[in-house]
Amino acid sequence: MSWGTGQQGYGHNHGYGDGDGTNYGYEYGQQPYPYPQEPFPQQYADHGQVGYGQPEYVAPDAPSQPDPEPEPEPEIAPKPRTGGGGRDRYFDTLRAVALVRVVSYHTFGWAWAGMVFPSMGVMFALAGTLMAKSLERPALKVIRSRVRRLLPPFWFWGFFVIVAMMVHDWMPGWQIVFWIVPLGDPPGNAWGRQAWEILWYLRTYLWFVLLSPLLLRTFRLAPVAVLLLSLAPIVVLHYLWEPPDNRFGTGLTDLATFLFCWILGFAHRDGVLQRLKPALVVLLSLAAIGFGGWYAFTHQAETGSYDLDDIPLAQAFWSAGFVTLLMYAKAHFAIDFAGLTRYKRLDRMVTIFNARAVTLYLWHEIALILAVPLIDQFWNIPAFETYLPLESQWFMFGVGWILIAVFLLLCGWVEDVAGKKKPRMLP
Repeated sequence: MSWGTGQQGYGHNHGYGDGDGTNYGYEYGQQPYPYPQEPFPQQYADHGQVGYGQPEYVAPDAPSQPDPEPEPEPEIAPKPRTGGGGRDRYFDTLRAVALVRVVSYHTFGWAWAGMVFPSMGVMFALAGTLMAKSLERPALKVIRSRVRRLLPPFWFWGFFVIVAMMVHDWMPGWQIVFWIVPLGDPPGNAWGRQAWEILWYLRTYLWFVLLSPLLLRTFRLAPVAVLLLSLAPIVVLHYLWEPPDNRFGTGLTDLATFLFCWILGFAHRDGVLQRLKPALVVLLSLAAIGFGGWYAFTHQAETGSYDLDDIPLAQAFWSAGFVTLLMYAKAHFAIDFAGLTRYKRLDRMVTIFNARAVTLYLWHEIALILAVPLIDQFWNIPAFETYLPLESQWFMFGVGWILIAVFLLLCGWVEDVAGKKKPRMLP
């Protein structure tokens, strides 16, 4: 397995190149993303109190080290708060599970992984909740804070990816501006595809952040109606108008796919979910899941798989139903997972994953890429060749997590700097 391209493709494969033969738009049928993601990927990473305030996905205030500005963290790592000002471990745990699922999917390429746990939809919902909480303050200040928290980790990571691709015969054109502000998919060559294809999630998150003041104002005019109608754009794009096969088209499709989940975060934050009748919520959620699953399984011929990351319409409805049940359970039963604190190591791991969510999301693919040549060297050691399962993907999964831990230690401090906190190797 070659360390540059040996991994399976993941999630939304938005491939933009500069004359290197790379395809544009979604590459359906390829598995690796988040797309995210997720969210990313998902085919489509930030990131309540859901993840960020109630929380949000791109990151919440750390209880041990209050932010100089009372702002939650960006996107992939949002941090929720309970009414008493403590951390809401339910949302923290959802975010941690979502990140583990993303890494697992990008290692094994399991088509069913998105159905078991739609990570990108979960992270967008957490981010939407935190964004609604943050918009109690002036919108421009909130947007500036989100962008500030997201871009430095992205720039730091992007520097290494760009240099590596240039060493491998890539020269960017004017599209390199998307490596500065990822409002469109940054360009790259086929050699680095596995590293940069996950950026669709950051791009989608950034657009949701910019659109949130308008979306939240619209949502509050008619909450339930707007929430239900937020599934209309993906239906229109699928049945009535096919978007162009370029940056604009793929970006529009991703926004439409996860719009419901983002608006669902608003509904949770504003208490709309608590006012809905359980029977109605469960019925509509199961109907959405049923439609999404039916569509995915009956249209495999179009993509070669039932993988939700390759089928935006199925992804939108499956995520809508699944994430609604998760969010409604929180709102209706007041689940907080407070008992998690009794398990010190597990609780510590959840804390680290949330505080370093952007770093984990950005660097996990590079960790998986580097795991391949590292394991190749193990074959030169007779004892390793004899006693270690070097051919097993599970072994690569374990090595990948070791490398992810190294990246968290070496690169996570950038998130602290972006959040105006004292840099630390671990939060």
